[in-house]
Amino acid sequence: KTLVMHVRECSPTHLRVPFHVGEDRSRTWVLTLSGANLQLKHDHRHADGSEDEVTMYGGHTTAPGTAGRQESPADDESRELFEREGLVVSLANVWAMEIEPGRRFVYELARPGRLFRVEFDLSQPVPNPPPPWGSETGR
Repeated sequence: KTLVMHVRECSPTHLRVPFHVGEDRSRTWVLTLSGANLQLKHDHRHADGSEDEVTMYGGHTTAPGTAGRQESPADDESRELFEREGLVVSLANVWAMEIEPGRRFVYELARPGRLFRVEFDLSQPVPNPPPPWGSETGR
């Protein structure tokens, strides 16, 4: 399926990036500057805009990272959610994002026995679709 990301909201401390998998527009990455760290959360919604049972999981950067790469291991809140929902394989999740402005953006999920990595070509912009669920925030 075609994978598309759109930077929907951008401020000095907050970024919302809807991530589409084919026609599935249920995912949004939410990045927030929190002190000296970045927080990454995954906002998952149903087609009607209501929250999925497994949503707002992610983590905070624990190391300085670089201007081009940041890593966020699963935080306590996310590990509790994963345990409650029976997703114990996700307890060791570490998400990473990389950027080379104008060239590429990478989203990565790593855990023992799994590496999922998607690279987006930033040199080929695509039109921004209307936000899902009639919202200007793209939630």
